[in-house]
Order: sequence, then structure tokens, then C-alpha cells
Amino acid sequence: MTRTETIVAAATPPGRGGVGIVRISGPKTPELGAILLGELPAARYATLARFLDAQQNPIDAGLALFFPAPHSYTGEHVLELHGHGGPLVMEALVDRVLELGARRALPGEFTLRAFLNDKLDLAQAEAIADLIDAGSRAAARAAMRSLQGEFSAMVRGLTEAVIELRTYVEAAIDFPEEEIDFLADRELGERFRAMRAHFAGVLESARVGRLLREGMTVVIAGPPNAGKSSLLNRLAGYDAAIVTPIPGTTRDVLRERIHLDGMPLHVLDTAGLRAGGDIVEEEGMRRAQAEMQRAERVLFVIDAAADPEGSALRRERARLPADVPLTLVFNKCDLAPGLTLANDPDGPPRCAISALTGAGLAELRSHLKSCMGYQSVDGGAISARRRHLESLARARTHAEEAERLLTERRAGELVAEELRLAQQALNEITGEFTSDDLLGRIFAGFCIGK
Repeated sequence: MTRTETIVAAATPPGRGGVGIVRISGPKTPELGAILLGELPAARYATLARFLDAQQNPIDAGLALFFPAPHSYTGEHVLELHGHGGPLVMEALVDRVLELGARRALPGEFTLRAFLNDKLDLAQAEAIADLIDAGSRAAARAAMRSLQGEFSAMVRGLTEAVIELRTYVEAAIDFPEEEIDFLADRELGERFRAMRAHFAGVLESARVGRLLREGMTVVIAGPPNAGKSSLLNRLAGYDAAIVTPIPGTTRDVLRERIHLDGMPLHVLDTAGLRAGGDIVEEEGMRRAQAEMQRAERVLFVIDAAADPEGSALRRERARLPADVPLTLVFNKCDLAPGLTLANDPDGPPRCAISALTGAGLAELRSHLKSCMGYQSVDGGAISARRRHLESLARARTHAEEAERLLTERRAGELVAEELRLAQQALNEITGEFTSDDLLGRIFAGFCIGK
């Protein structure tokens, strides 16, 4: 990809629609627009025009909008053709622009050019994709806040705090002959403590933002006929899984996406865990174990009426991943009126529910939210990704190491280096320090035309 090329793509989804948009961006846009339309329309005015082929016959008629550089989405000359949304019409317009010397845009290339031309930073660019892909209104609002720069402002504020500390430390290194020990200054310690609190606040906002975007993956596991599929149906709100009294009815992994107060929850129902079974059932159990390894929490469902002591967990413990958090769910509590859940401080948390009547479902939902540290979304949530959390965590680690080196060793050069690494990790979030490989991975997930 070179930024000197002019690119074109349909900016509306493929298929039949009332309106279709073809977007062109690059240095040859005014020239292409004049040929395609007969004359280039006035800047930023919607102009009724015919879109002409090589023989000057109209391909379509609609509105043309020209945005001269640098006052456009990409920072380059941009022309948008708003025509009728038929797939043949859209492809004919794109083909005509290709004939005139443009090339097809890559996924996310319009937004990539906006980033490269400093129209937005990398976190804002990612927020555009998050807004398009939002699965709930809460996620859409959070993405919009990040697109408007709220998350970037948080990161920049944190970066400024790191820079100020780094400047102070490096000044102390540059003047070692001074009688005052700048590195022993109480104010420096207070700045480190304030920065630690700042990190905690930004990390918490980003963590909630990641939950809004990606959600939590929960696998429902347990012995046959414990009510796993009934629980999935109750959480989903409709009959997503077949429920019968025959053991082994569920043989493959069933997936549903639901929302808990705006947080996406990916729920997977799996085959019952038991010894024996035919080849198909054994394959279902193998897939169940593979999904449990990737989950963020396992709900181990037990028939409270048949197994009030939860002995099924002891029998199947070897099949469960040791490093994935577990919750014991005693189902069919309506058939076990005397059920009491003994508190085991060393064991997994326990919930009692009835997938048939819905008893205990509210408590289970609250439990799932608390497991992820999630509360109902307020007006301040921002959209964030896993890579943002990783960069923030890495920056905090370097900042904490800098504070340790200052406290224990008064090693100014080492403190300054750790702060430099913290600053670099933060700059990766907004794209001030970014590898081409990272950019390729981020924008490859965008839709073509955006």
C-alpha cells in the first residue's frame, strides 16, 4: 500500500438497498471526479449529478459530495457518490473508477489513511470498528465516547504524568554535583503514588470497556440430565437447545450470545460428562473439555434433587481445567426444598437455581457480573480492547519497577529507563509508537469501505 495511490470501494454493505455509496480517496480524486461527473462539484455541497461510463452514458444518477484535502475523513481528497443501492450499480461504479486509474481499497484503508494523516489516533480508529460491531446500546455509547477522544485523553493524561516524572529524574541525573538529593525528595514519592492511582483508574475504565466490547465466555458443564440445556434456554430467553429426559441429548457445543446489563455473555452448552457413551458422545465430551480450557468461567451444573452433596464434581474434577474459575450451580432446587448450600471457603462458589421456574436466576446473573468485576454501565464507560489492557498493564509494571528502584537503590538512570519504557507502552495505545505489523493486524479486521 502506498498513500500516493487513489483508492475506491463501496462504503455500504453488499446487497439490495435504497441507497448505495461509493467512496474515492487519494490525489487523483479531483481528476477522476471531473471525468466521472462531467465536472467536479463544489466542495462540501451535495450536488445532483449523473455518473458516466466511458461512452458518456449514465451508469446511475444521484448525489455527489466532494471534500478537498485536508478537510475530509481521510485527510486526502475524497469524493462520495450516493446512488441507488443495487449491487450491479455499485460494482459498475467501482469498475468505472478502477478504469480511470484507482485501485480497490483494502479493509480499513480509508480509516488507516485518516490515522496516518493525523485525523484521529489509533484508539479512535479502533473505536470506529467497535462502533460498527457494537452488540448493545451500551457498547455503542462506549465506542462513541472513545471515538470522540475520551479514552485517548485518559491515556494522554497518564502519559503526561510519566513524562513529568521522567523529566524530574533525568534532571537529577544531569546535576549530580548539587548538594540537594533530588531523588530523595518527598515530592517525587508523592508523584509516584499519584501516578499509581492514575494507572488504577484508567485500567479500571479500560477493563470495563473491554467487557462491553468482548464480554465473558462461560461454559455450562456437568453430568447428563443435570439441566445444562435448560439453563442455557433460561439465560437465552428462548428454546436454543433441545431438552429431553434422555441422557446424551446434547452432543455438540451450542453457543448463545446474551447481555447482562449491557455486558455481552457468550454461553456455551456442552455434552454431559460421564463414563462410556458412543463415539459421537465421546467426541462431544472432548469438545466440551476443549471449550472449558478456553473459557473464563465454568458453570458446573448439578441435579440438586439427585445429588444434593455435589458428589458429581468430585467424580469429574479430573476433566475440568485447573486454572479456569468454577461455579457450582445446583439446579432443580424446586425439587429439593430442603437444600442448603454449605459454605466452603476453600471450594468454588455455589448457587441454587431452578431452570424450570427461574428461581435463583437473578442471583446467578449478579454472580456472573461480580466474577468479572462488572457493574451496570454508567455514563462514563469507554470502549477498549485487550491490547489496550496489555499495554496499560505493561506500562504500570514499568512504573512500579521505577518506583521500587527509586525507593531501594536511588538508581536514577535505571528509574529513568523504566519510565521511558512505560511511556513507550502507553504510546502504543494511541499509535504514537506503533509497528507496521500491529497496524496490519488492527485494520485487517475492518470492513472494506471504512
